Amino acid sequence: MGLDRAASIDDLRLRAKNRIPRFAFDLVDGGAESERNMRRNTEAFEEVELTPRYMVDVSNIDISATVFGQTFDAPFGMAPIGMLNAFWPGADLTLARLCRAKNIPYAASSASSTTLEELAEAAEGNGWFQLYVSRDPTVTDGLIARAEAAGYTTLMVTADVPAAGKRDRDIRNQLAVPFRFTPEVILQCAMNPRWALTSLKHGKPNVANYADLLQSATSYADVQKTLITPGFTWEDLKRLRTRWKGRLLVKGILHAQDALSCTELGCDGIVVSNHGGRQVAFGPPTIEALPSIAEAVAGRMTIILDSGIRRGADILRAKALGADFALAGRAFAYGVGAGGNAGAQRAFEILQLELIRALGQLGIPSYETVGASELSTFKATTSSDQSSIQLD
Repeated sequence: MGLDRAASIDDLRLRAKNRIPRFAFDLVDGGAESERNMRRNTEAFEEVELTPRYMVDVSNIDISATVFGQTFDAPFGMAPIGMLNAFWPGADLTLARLCRAKNIPYAASSASSTTLEELAEAAEGNGWFQLYVSRDPTVTDGLIARAEAAGYTTLMVTADVPAAGKRDRDIRNQLAVPFRFTPEVILQCAMNPRWALTSLKHGKPNVANYADLLQSATSYADVQKTLITPGFTWEDLKRLRTRWKGRLLVKGILHAQDALSCTELGCDGIVVSNHGGRQVAFGPPTIEALPSIAEAVAGRMTIILDSGIRRGADILRAKALGADFALAGRAFAYGVGAGGNAGAQRAFEILQLELIRALGQLGIPSYETVGASELSTFKATTSSDQSSIQLD
């Protein structure tokens, strides 16, 4: 299937799967344990119904959105993904440049295969920096200092990794960082020559921002020990809020009380996220966690939703349930995996055009005006059963 025939993000995923070695594809495509949470992220969006209103002039539709005083040309950006250059060589810079060209945010992962400085330059003012808090405060402070020097004004602190997610696909593939070229890996690379040749050009991917610390790493578990902090607490977040002078987001919030605590600490926003279903297999889908969080925060901070977005209408569903903005990760990854820069452009185009079409079909000329009045019903999973909750 050519890129011009890719009608959806799922089409791009299938094309990417056919171009990438299994071990590299699974690194991004896989989720935790049974992958139930990852599947529910996308399935739960389908349970949010929006009611169209007609006889409205939708000849000019505005999908721009303003967050933190900056107006973006679309209400979604690129979510952080670590080690993305292993998925498709050069993906980090390709997507950072795409986000700048399309005037949307690019969230650079601290576990990226490209240095935060190079990504800040590529994003040219549209870069946000995602931070994994290290067990060693000097490592964390060093990354923050580098982010400040590189010109990032928004810091996204990830809170949802107190323990490593168990990703069965990575275990089966014997994922190792640095990569080990076992006979099976060599065979997979030989079966995907375009990926292999592009990899030779870009070099072996690694966790670039921790290069000095990880020189002695012999397994992915060693990398995770550097990125995961079981002892990260609200007091630590309070220290980071004092240390970082720019805008501060907390990523990985799923509980209303945690959202309120972020507000009380002076955070500028939260990202309602479950790490794309890569950390916890038994947690709630983000779109189901969103309404109670939005009600608790009640306009006191910016709410961004991440995890599970595959359609333009998903972004509107999130907006109707209380999110101000959205981030998509795998959608962009599938695009760049399907066709490099052209594939990344196609991923953006699909989400953009679906979003515009959905607004027109709903009779809403501006994204910023989407609200709860468009909601029909939302099926929410409770501890005892699943019921349909009337929202208007």
